Amino acid sequence: MPTDAYGVVEFQGGGHVNKAMYIRVAYDSKPDNLLHLMVKDWQLELPTLLISVHGGLQNFDLPPKLKQVFGKGLIKASVTTGAWIFTGGVSTGVIRHVGDALKDHSSKSRGKVCAIGIAPWGIIENKEDLIGKDVTRPYQTMSNPLSKLSVLNSSHSHFILSDNGTCGKYGAEVRLRRQLEKHISLQKINTRLGQGVPVVCLILEGGPNVISIVLESLKEEPPVPVVVCDGSGRASDIISFAHRYCEEDGLVSDNVKDQLLVTIQKTFNYSRSQAQQIFLMVMECMKKKALVVMCEFCRRLCYSFHALCF
Repeated sequence: MPTDAYGVVEFQGGGHVNKAMYIRVAYDSKPDNLLHLMVKDWQLELPTLLISVHGGLQNFDLPPKLKQVFGKGLIKASVTTGAWIFTGGVSTGVIRHVGDALKDHSSKSRGKVCAIGIAPWGIIENKEDLIGKDVTRPYQTMSNPLSKLSVLNSSHSHFILSDNGTCGKYGAEVRLRRQLEKHISLQKINTRLGQGVPVVCLILEGGPNVISIVLESLKEEPPVPVVVCDGSGRASDIISFAHRYCEEDGLVSDNVKDQLLVTIQKTFNYSRSQAQQIFLMVMECMKKKALVVMCEFCRRLCYSFHALCF
């Protein structure tokens, strides 16, 4: 994987110093090469669980209680299972909330959490500072309010920066992340039982694309179970509502359908026909209702990961 940007990023500002390993890679890099890099060069141990976090890209607030229990649950699940956490890597939206949980944990120095940000190279603020081979580079975490780019989240331990030649656009990381997660899931962590690495998709808030991610996860072979943080807003709450009121066969009453359609329209500012498309995707997800778990509390979040994967 020849690249002109890899090494250690040293975060400046924010009141604490954190270092993370990073590499810029082509968007079509082979997942086996990436995993080899992570295990051999970064010297990471294969995880016993992979928690893939998805949600809103734009900044959003969480109720303080929910933010606290989300953070505690995520960290406890990671520490007790030896999990890797995958996020989008930049300091916006859901990733900011994950970063806050990681920062709080590191300040108490209770065990190391492996948090890997997979981000598009083209949306990274000050990315030119990261060019260099096997370098240690200072990196400012203060974002420019006038810029459309995003800074890396300083609480992560590693970054894979996917480059497809675009600037200011998301998308370069999507296929690479999905293929890497799939490849990791195939690694045998228990050769006697032939068991691979369990993967769980964790959803917090989110737009229509997050509902697509939930559906893709459930359609994987084998399917990837989904944990939804109820009460976090938008996509998460729409899925939670459908989950609460659908029957075991994944169907809902006409009354619930009407409520869902109105909620989707209002939430995403969609037309009735656009809302209908999202509704159909949500109903497709409900066909695998047993693999979708609602979580409101820290203990339940941690328990859900154990129950779904072990």
